[in-house]
Amino acid sequence: MTDWRQHLIETPDGISALLDRTRSIAVLGIKTGERPAPAYDVPAYAQRAGFRIIPVPVYYPEVTEILGVPVHRTIAGIGEPVDLVNVFRRDRDLPGHLDDLLAARPRAVWFQLGIRHDEVAETLARAGIDVVQDRCLLVELQERGR
Repeated sequence: MTDWRQHLIETPDGISALLDRTRSIAVLGIKTGERPAPAYDVPAYAQRAGFRIIPVPVYYPEVTEILGVPVHRTIAGIGEPVDLVNVFRRDRDLPGHLDDLLAARPRAVWFQLGIRHDEVAETLARAGIDVVQDRCLLVELQERGR
């Protein structure tokens, strides 16, 4: 039996390996880009870097497309495997997304810089899902020349 802690990705090598095997990124809490916001700028950068972005906004019920891609209302509703879910939600909101994340079974979940929830991270890790907490995806991509 493997130790669930191996799914908590905290080292530069672990992050590099995760990004090397990532092709699709669902962005939970993505913004529309009407005004500057990390929840738009980070996925826009990742898209320009060659990643397939799947928008999953929490707000904007009238919006059907972000970054030129159709939106989904849940991660599980995407209906296909996702390599990484990049999360832009407050710490206190994360438990409300746990069932959706577990149902979708992405390979990894990434809590953006400033977002940390050890209990949610442990639950995901125990389910075999890799977790990164409190790191900026854009910074990590830039540091790796992407």
